[in-house]
Amino acid sequence: MALRAAALGLALALGATGIAVAQGVPPPAPGRSAMPVRPLADAELLEALRQGGLVLYIRHTATDFSRNDAKSRHAADCANQRPLTDEGRAQARRISAALKQLDVPIARALASPLCRTVETGELVFAPLVQGQIEPDVRARGERSADGDDYAGLRAIFRQALPPGGNLGIASHGNPFVAIAGAPYLAEGEMAVVRPLGSDFEVIARIRHEDWERLLKP
Repeated sequence: MALRAAALGLALALGATGIAVAQGVPPPAPGRSAMPVRPLADAELLEALRQGGLVLYIRHTATDFSRNDAKSRHAADCANQRPLTDEGRAQARRISAALKQLDVPIARALASPLCRTVETGELVFAPLVQGQIEPDVRARGERSADGDDYAGLRAIFRQALPPGGNLGIASHGNPFVAIAGAPYLAEGEMAVVRPLGSDFEVIARIRHEDWERLLKP
């Protein structure tokens, strides 16, 4: 598939060690909470999603925890990474269908280079737009000058987006907790982020099972 081929090409271009695969859980961003700034009724949330200008950041859907990334040689080494389960793939397809049925516009989609996030991105977002592999939505293998592994994702969250479309991101729990704070995202949970220019705010969190409720009139 297009995103998986792009991930392999990126891994080859960067070299086998160009992207760190194994990462420890980073501490939550100090002084921040990843809970919504205020509760939104379902109708208000749907109106915001349809207006666009938001970042829809989803942690990959359900995975097989009997496997891990310890032996993975590079980001596209799918055989040696923790994969999506069949239920995880079904979750992603249901989310994709819900986005379509609810008329939530996706103008662009990005995915972390690891296989489970590439596959999640393909299933959730690629039917709507052509996705793009972006290391910044995870963590770069090399640190920035100030020692911030997640500066790229923070910049994406802050950058204002035009109305009428949303930016979809398929990534992991670690980058999100590192810049937005606790609590950690569940597998298949989406954070709805509003860019504010110099900062950002979380306006909603949507678990994969919540979409069924949002679909009800």
